[in-house]
Parts: sequence; C-alpha cells; structure tokens
Amino acid sequence: MPWLEAIGWAGSALLVFSLLQARVLRFRTLNTIGCGVLIFFNAMLGVWPMVAMNIVLAAINLVFITRLLRDRHDAAVFEVLQVGTGDDYLRHVLLVHADDIARYQPDFTWTEPDPARDLAFIVVKGDETVGVVVVQRDGDIARVRLDYVTPRYRDFTPGEFVWRRSGMLNGLGFRHVMTPAGMVGAYYDRVGFARNGREYVLDL
Repeated sequence: MPWLEAIGWAGSALLVFSLLQARVLRFRTLNTIGCGVLIFFNAMLGVWPMVAMNIVLAAINLVFITRLLRDRHDAAVFEVLQVGTGDDYLRHVLLVHADDIARYQPDFTWTEPDPARDLAFIVVKGDETVGVVVVQRDGDIARVRLDYVTPRYRDFTPGEFVWRRSGMLNGLGFRHVMTPAGMVGAYYDRVGFARNGREYVLDL
C-alpha cells in the first residue's frame, strides 16, 4: 500500500527532523508526533515490538513535555543572578552567542558598557545559563538593552523572572521597564507589558 509506506517514511522523517531541533520543547513535541505516526504505521503492519517501543518513547516525551510546561513559569526553577558589567562569564556568554544575539537584537553592542548605568542579569536553571538581560538606568526607568534567551530555551520566557518575579528591579529603585523598538520575536504582551507605539512598557 503506497499510502501506508508514505506514512512510514513521513513518521521516520519527522523523528529525524525532531533531532535537529535546538529548542527542547519543540524537540519533545515533534518527536512525540513522529512516534504517534510510527505507532499507527507499525500497528497497520503488525510489527508489535516497534509499536511498543514507540509507545514507550511517546510516553517518555509526554512526561518531559508536562514537566517543561509546568516549570516554564515557576520562579523556583529559574533563578536570576545580577552580575557586574565587566564579569568574565557575562562576556563569555555574550561572545559565544554573539551571532544569535545579532539576529534578534542587531542594535545591541557591548563594547563599552557604562558601569554607572548598565546592569546585567543572568537567568539560570540549576547550573545552566538560559538567558541574559541587560538594562540601562534612566532615572526610575530600566531601559532594556538586551533580553536574550539561549536556543535551547527559546520556547520559554526566562526574562519574566527579571521583570516581575525576582524583585530585583524594584530593589534597585526602578518603577518602570521600557523595551527598545523593533525587537524580533517580542513576548512582552504575554508577561504584563503594555504596548507603547513600537515599544513595550511595564509598571513595576
């Protein structure tokens, strides 16, 4: 049956494609769909060991997807660390991800940070860095210079823990957060910001 063979190839291709994904949530989701297709394909052929294997793989994926969705807004999972603008690890992260940062915030530069005005935060999950946020002080306004998420966590919004949940900005005397205009893939309307022209504003 050509149509059944096509389904088998499609399921296999989807599994391979899922392995190419850097985003952990997207990988798990595509892999689960691929497993579902192959469960159907192998059941139609009566290849029960492959059916069983794909059922187990799909179940494992669903456990991880549930955990990821549960943790994505959990302040107990992500931690915000303020670091100095001259910190070696901050410089390393910005250098390693320079090309990706330029893709999403092409106007960002870190050649001459101003220690009196620039503040940097690293968002971590355990010992893994998932994001970097840099703001510049303008009175009681924190102007966002950089809000970067590493590819693995691109389906998440770790910056929200800087804006609302960590309490750091309030403790530093800020009352408002303002984003730069034209950020690629802006998520701010989902975490309490209000659109102000091409920018977003949050009252802390």
